[in-house]
Amino acid sequence: MVTTLVVAGPVWSQTGSASGSGDSGSGGSGSASGSSSGSGAIPLPSATGVGALTAAATQIGKPYEWGAMGPHAWDCSALVQWAFRQVGVHLPRTTWEQAEVGMPVTYGGLAPGDVVVLNGDGSHVGIYAGMGQILDARDWGIPVGLHPLREYDIFTIRRF
Repeated sequence: MVTTLVVAGPVWSQTGSASGSGDSGSGGSGSASGSSSGSGAIPLPSATGVGALTAAATQIGKPYEWGAMGPHAWDCSALVQWAFRQVGVHLPRTTWEQAEVGMPVTYGGLAPGDVVVLNGDGSHVGIYAGMGQILDARDWGIPVGLHPLREYDIFTIRRF
C-alpha cells in the first residue's frame, strides 16, 4: 500500500498598511504587516511540525485503541506524542497536557504540522495536515488517517 500525503495550509492575506504586536494565542491580536500593494502575511508551517506530520503519516491505516501507545495501535494523544518524539520534541501523554505546551496559534495562523486539540473539553488531538484535514487516531473502528477538521470543535492549536 502506498500512501501519499499532500501538505498544504490555509492562506490568508491582510491588505493595507498595518503593523502591531501582541500575543499570538487565542484571542490575541498577533502581529501583521502589509503594504498598500496588497501583500500580506502567510502562515508558514514549522519544520518540526511538518517532520512530525510526516512521521505520523507512516502510521496511517493502523487501528485506534484507547490507551494504546503503538506501534501496532494508537490512541490520539499517543500518536501525536510519538510523532513529535521522532523529531526530538517530547510532549506530555494526555490531550489536556498537550494543550498546555508549545506556542499557541490562532485559527488564522493554522499551518500543517500544528497540534490541534479538539472537542469542547479538549478530549481529542491530531496534527493538522492542510487542506482542512487532520491526521489523527480518531475512534474505535476508524483507522489512523485523515479526517475533516470541520467535524470537530477546536479547543486550542499549538505549534512546536
